Amino acid sequence: MSPKCLMVQGTTSDAGKSTFVTALCRLLKRRGIPVAPFKPQNMALNSAVTPDGGEIGRAQAVQAYAAGLEPHVDMSPILLKPNTDTGAQVIIQGKAIGNMNAVGYHEYKLIAKKASIESFTRLCKQYNWVLVEGAGSPAEINLRARDIANMGFAESVNCPVIIIADIDKGGVFAHLVGTLELLSQSEQNRVIGFVINRFRGDISLLQSGLDWLEERTGKPVLGVLPFLKGFYLESEDAVTQPLDRQSDTKNTPNKVLKVVIPITPRVSNHTDWDPLSLHPQVQVTLVRQNQEIPPADLVILPGSKSVQADLTYLKSQGWEHYLNKHLRYGGKVIGICGGYQMLGTDLKDPLGLENDQPKQMSGFGFINMTTELAIEKRLHLQKGKLNTSSPWLTRADVSGYEIHSGISTHNLPYDPFAQLENEQKEGYISADGQIIGSYLHGLFDHPEALLSLLNWAGMKSQSTFDYDIYRNAEIDRLADSCEEHIDIDALLRRAEEFTLSV
Repeated sequence: MSPKCLMVQGTTSDAGKSTFVTALCRLLKRRGIPVAPFKPQNMALNSAVTPDGGEIGRAQAVQAYAAGLEPHVDMSPILLKPNTDTGAQVIIQGKAIGNMNAVGYHEYKLIAKKASIESFTRLCKQYNWVLVEGAGSPAEINLRARDIANMGFAESVNCPVIIIADIDKGGVFAHLVGTLELLSQSEQNRVIGFVINRFRGDISLLQSGLDWLEERTGKPVLGVLPFLKGFYLESEDAVTQPLDRQSDTKNTPNKVLKVVIPITPRVSNHTDWDPLSLHPQVQVTLVRQNQEIPPADLVILPGSKSVQADLTYLKSQGWEHYLNKHLRYGGKVIGICGGYQMLGTDLKDPLGLENDQPKQMSGFGFINMTTELAIEKRLHLQKGKLNTSSPWLTRADVSGYEIHSGISTHNLPYDPFAQLENEQKEGYISADGQIIGSYLHGLFDHPEALLSLLNWAGMKSQSTFDYDIYRNAEIDRLADSCEEHIDIDALLRRAEEFTLSV
């Protein structure tokens, strides 16, 4: 049987492309059909590490999870990680090749597209179906030349396309009709239908608009997906406000733990705190530019794509004074990856990897540690146990992944945060038990580690929260909704009418 493909493009960013591909991956898995996700080009600061040590977009790792697969670099062959307003680190098939500005990358696109097609071809040889996610909108006129992310890819491999739009934003008919009108005739011909996402209310009140849309465009509306209240899926890139879980905590006899997290301009891997946001006894507050910093039990300094620039930002926003006061009154602090580096005494960038930043600057100085940025990026999945030789931690399994290019050197003897399976020490915990630093993204994902760290931070509770079970249940809820509101088998039959040219 020849491989089949379906591409989901959107009228805007956050229209539901990642979510719909995730649902389709789960639905095909349920049918016993070998399926893999794919995104030809992604721009995001949320990433994941593959078992073979590559770096890919977070959304494709989630989609692989929905399909029952380990993530692979071929699922996300081009990843752009912005480090300035006009430049980004370029990652090809899992490995960083350097930084480029927008103009330089535009010239490089032909080479990048070749790598993307190679990865797609390999997936087609292994799976019956490849589900492709577009990026942004296919109707961005200024980006159509040398396009890799949307119709440029679809035309290259002769892939059928669905266009999805978010009705909750308003203007859904203008979005769909306008997007279609701005496509070439051959591109319009490969659009097999529309999906409307996040609908609230009585579907009968929408029917006249659906009829008009089908008559106006000659394309069928394949389904209208309802707004799923309280739905959770790991964010592809944008930092979203935590779900309001106050109703879950009103009748809880145990104290609610207050966690405060600064959102810096280049914050990365912010899915790290999702298990905290979802936990019924934890209140997460995200603090953005010029907002007042509230009192907290625990402050988390998150990862960063541009550590020096984000450290300068935090100091300008009053975080140095706040952290000193927070620690003086017994509060706890966790620095993750870039946040860990910021807690040290010095940051050095002798090669100028962070563009226009200084070659050396002082950190917050809470850990006697020097970090020097290096070209080689460390990409590893890790497992281990919390360091029980420290009186502040209880025994618990911990797992996560490393994505960093800094080498940190402690200038004094110290207690590590964890002991990894390879016998290496990981991270840092202060002698007074108030500060933890770790390079492990995802360190809250394991239920044992989450419980131990919450108890360390002041939430004396024995209740557990299993993030993996919760995430899997939410993907099933999403898939069930799509199964109910879209004829998936009919959709697949329409896509099967196209023959891939790979």
